[in-house]
Amino acid sequence: MPGGVHLNLLLGPTVPVPAPPMLLERLESISVTHSDQGRSGFQMTFHVGRAGPGGVLDYPLLNSPLLRPFNRVVMSVVLNAVPRVLMDGIITHQQLNPSNDPGASTFTVTGEDVSVMMDMEEKTAEFPALDETLQAYLILGSYAKYGLLPIVIPPPTLDPPNPLERTPVQHATDLQHLQALARRYGYVFYVTPGPVPLVNTAYWGPPVRVDLPQRALSIGMGPETNVSSINFSYNGLAPTTVSGSVQDSLTNTTLPVQTFASLRPPLSSQPALPFNLPHVRQRMLGDTEGLSYLQALARAQGMTDRSLDEVVTASGELDATRYGNLLQARGLVGLRGAGYSYDGFYYVKSVSHSIRTGSYTQRFTLTREGVGALSPVVIP
Repeated sequence: MPGGVHLNLLLGPTVPVPAPPMLLERLESISVTHSDQGRSGFQMTFHVGRAGPGGVLDYPLLNSPLLRPFNRVVMSVVLNAVPRVLMDGIITHQQLNPSNDPGASTFTVTGEDVSVMMDMEEKTAEFPALDETLQAYLILGSYAKYGLLPIVIPPPTLDPPNPLERTPVQHATDLQHLQALARRYGYVFYVTPGPVPLVNTAYWGPPVRVDLPQRALSIGMGPETNVSSINFSYNGLAPTTVSGSVQDSLTNTTLPVQTFASLRPPLSSQPALPFNLPHVRQRMLGDTEGLSYLQALARAQGMTDRSLDEVVTASGELDATRYGNLLQARGLVGLRGAGYSYDGFYYVKSVSHSIRTGSYTQRFTLTREGVGALSPVVIP
């Protein structure tokens, strides 16, 4: 590992144990990707060979019981004396790449975070009198063996279903159902490892845009520079307003529904809405049958909020040892040195870690709803 970085690796079927020296010596590289959409993933690549009596019939490493599909893998790193859980996941794939060149054969193990186990069984389930937040708590409670700590943020408007009128029904896997419930409000659902090994945090709520920002990313600032490369894009077609009508299930009257701007806390001084008016895409609100006015308005607002999340996108790469920390997805980070239009705070949508001997790089994607820094200064 690069200087100042120490890797800890646990493997096993139920309770993972420290990886033996034989595995660690053959470990060539590790990659981990975290995103606020879908499952996070990991990949481990090992050097393999068939030298000696043990390799007459097969590559010895392929017979290791620790690398079998559906074993649990916990990766953590210590960078500058600060421990971080990088991944808590399940092995799902194996790939062997034999080579005619000595020492060039590789064995790759791929997996996803523990939420993959929530996507294994499609089921039909009823939730009498339970709103979306209570449904989320009930589902997450059944996965306690993976150390899930649920964080469920109630939507701005809640309308608990009256059992005499309707009963929410799930016709999907638990993961698909949680993600579908989240999309109604422009929310996200993901599982993130930590804060300690063998514990995971299951988050159902809005993208985290109110938080302490991480150490700033710096561009073109001489010795303070910690970003290797970065580029910015502005999508003028992303902002979307939503309009339509709903026959309120409570009053049986038809009411108009219209959105005008995002309700997310702003990260820019010139958000695309309202600055792009009147050149903003307009969408019709879809099926509203059986919804109350508040439910229909919440779903329309969620569509608008999601459309503004990625008006401005920044993609880049950094060296973790030079950055002096690990950039974490699903939070805030400050950026400086790019000029007023693109300086300021961003939401970290995804981060990919690439670790090999002597190197630890991170590729990242940042997003926000417009240009212009909110503050003239970003704290380093």
